[in-house]
Amino acid sequence: QVQLVESGGGLVQPGGSLRLSCAASGSFFSINSMGWYRQAPGKQRELVASIISGVNSNYADSVKGRFTISRDHAKNTVYLQMNSLKPEDTAVYYCQAMAVVSADRKRYLEVWGQGTLVTVSS
Repeated sequence: QVQLVESGGGLVQPGGSLRLSCAASGSFFSINSMGWYRQAPGKQRELVASIISGVNSNYADSVKGRFTISRDHAKNTVYLQMNSLKPEDTAVYYCQAMAVVSADRKRYLEVWGQGTLVTVSS
Protein backbone atom coordinates (compact mmCIF):
# COMPACT_ATOMS: atom_id res chain seq x y z
CA GLN A 1 0.00 0.00 0.00
CA VAL A 2 0.96 3.60 -0.57
CA GLN A 3 -0.19 6.45 1.63
CA LEU A 4 -0.07 10.22 1.22
CA VAL A 5 -0.21 12.44 4.27
CA GLU A 6 -0.86 16.14 3.77
CA SER A 7 -0.26 19.01 6.16
CA GLY A 8 -0.15 22.78 6.19
CA GLY A 9 -3.72 23.87 5.57
CA GLY A 10 -5.51 26.44 7.66
CA LEU A 11 -7.05 29.88 7.78
CA VAL A 12 -5.21 32.79 6.20
CA GLN A 13 -6.13 36.35 5.31
CA PRO A 14 -6.29 37.50 1.69
CA GLY A 15 -2.81 38.29 0.44
CA GLY A 16 -1.25 35.85 2.88
CA SER A 17 0.77 32.71 2.30
CA LEU A 18 0.60 29.04 3.18
CA ARG A 19 2.79 26.07 2.44
CA LEU A 20 1.30 22.63 1.96
CA SER A 21 3.30 19.45 2.32
CA CYS A 22 2.55 15.91 1.22
CA ALA A 23 4.68 12.90 2.08
CA ALA A 24 4.39 9.49 0.44
CA SER A 25 5.09 6.33 2.38
CA GLY A 26 4.51 2.62 2.03
CA SER A 27 5.52 -0.01 -0.48
CA PHE A 28 6.61 1.36 -3.84
CA PHE A 29 9.74 1.53 -5.99
CA SER A 30 9.55 5.21 -6.80
CA ILE A 31 7.15 8.08 -7.33
CA ASN A 32 6.68 9.29 -10.87
CA SER A 33 4.55 12.41 -10.78
CA MET A 34 3.05 14.29 -7.85
CA GLY A 35 0.45 16.99 -7.86
CA TRP A 36 -2.04 19.10 -6.00
CA TYR A 37 -5.73 19.32 -6.77
CA ARG A 38 -8.44 21.31 -5.05
CA GLN A 39 -12.18 21.16 -4.68
CA ALA A 40 -14.25 24.12 -3.61
CA PRO A 41 -17.80 23.70 -2.28
CA GLY A 42 -20.19 22.94 -5.12
CA LYS A 43 -17.41 22.68 -7.67
CA GLN A 44 -15.52 19.88 -9.36
CA ARG A 45 -12.04 18.89 -8.32
CA GLU A 46 -9.43 20.71 -10.42
CA LEU A 47 -5.73 20.45 -11.00
CA VAL A 48 -3.73 23.16 -9.24
CA ALA A 49 -0.17 22.10 -10.05
CA SER A 50 1.80 19.00 -10.91
CA ILE A 51 5.47 18.08 -11.10
CA ILE A 52 7.39 15.27 -12.77
CA SER A 53 10.94 14.32 -11.81
CA GLY A 54 11.37 17.61 -10.03
CA VAL A 55 11.86 19.53 -13.24
CA ASN A 56 8.74 19.70 -15.35
CA SER A 57 5.89 21.49 -13.61
CA ASN A 58 2.44 22.51 -14.72
CA TYR A 59 0.06 25.07 -13.20
CA ALA A 60 -3.56 26.05 -13.53
CA ASP A 61 -3.87 29.49 -15.08
CA SER A 62 -5.59 30.79 -11.97
CA VAL A 63 -2.52 30.16 -9.79
CA LYS A 64 0.35 30.93 -12.16
CA GLY A 65 2.74 33.43 -10.65
CA ARG A 66 1.33 32.91 -7.15
CA PHE A 67 1.83 29.21 -6.39
CA THR A 68 5.01 27.17 -6.66
CA ILE A 69 5.22 23.38 -6.60
CA SER A 70 8.44 21.68 -5.59
CA ARG A 71 9.59 18.21 -4.72
CA ASP A 72 12.11 16.49 -2.47
CA HIS A 73 12.84 13.14 -4.09
CA ALA A 74 14.82 11.84 -1.13
CA LYS A 75 11.84 12.39 1.16
CA ASN A 76 9.16 11.47 -1.39
CA THR A 77 7.55 14.77 -0.52
CA VAL A 78 5.87 17.45 -2.59
CA TYR A 79 5.25 21.01 -1.48
CA LEU A 80 2.93 23.75 -2.63
CA GLN A 81 3.95 27.27 -1.70
CA MET A 82 0.90 29.50 -2.01
CA ASN A 83 1.41 33.26 -2.02
CA SER A 84 -0.95 36.18 -2.58
CA LEU A 85 -3.86 34.01 -1.60
CA LYS A 86 -7.35 35.04 -2.65
CA PRO A 87 -10.76 34.09 -1.24
CA GLU A 88 -11.38 32.07 -4.40
CA ASP A 89 -8.46 29.82 -3.44
CA THR A 90 -10.57 28.51 -0.58
CA ALA A 91 -10.96 24.76 -1.05
CA VAL A 92 -9.94 21.36 0.16
CA TYR A 93 -6.54 20.64 -1.33
CA TYR A 94 -5.67 17.06 -2.24
CA CYS A 95 -2.28 15.59 -2.92
CA GLN A 96 -2.00 13.03 -5.72
CA ALA A 97 0.85 10.76 -6.75
CA MET A 98 1.62 8.11 -9.31
CA ALA A 99 3.63 5.43 -7.54
CA VAL A 100 5.68 2.85 -9.41
CA VAL A 101 4.75 -0.49 -7.83
CA SER A 102 6.58 -3.02 -9.99
CA ALA A 103 10.29 -3.62 -10.49
CA ASP A 104 9.96 -3.36 -14.27
CA ARG A 105 8.42 0.10 -13.78
CA LYS A 106 5.40 -0.84 -15.86
CA ARG A 107 2.77 -0.83 -13.11
CA TYR A 108 1.59 2.40 -11.54
CA LEU A 109 -0.77 3.09 -8.67
CA GLU A 110 -2.61 6.40 -8.40
CA VAL A 111 -2.84 7.50 -4.79
CA TRP A 112 -4.74 10.36 -3.15
CA GLY A 113 -4.33 12.05 0.18
CA GLN A 114 -7.15 12.75 2.60
CA GLY A 115 -7.25 16.46 1.82
CA THR A 116 -6.40 19.56 3.80
CA LEU A 117 -8.66 22.59 4.07
CA VAL A 118 -7.40 26.00 3.02
CA THR A 119 -9.62 28.94 3.93
CA VAL A 120 -8.80 32.43 2.72
CA SER A 121 -10.89 34.97 4.55
CA SER A 122 -10.61 38.20 6.47
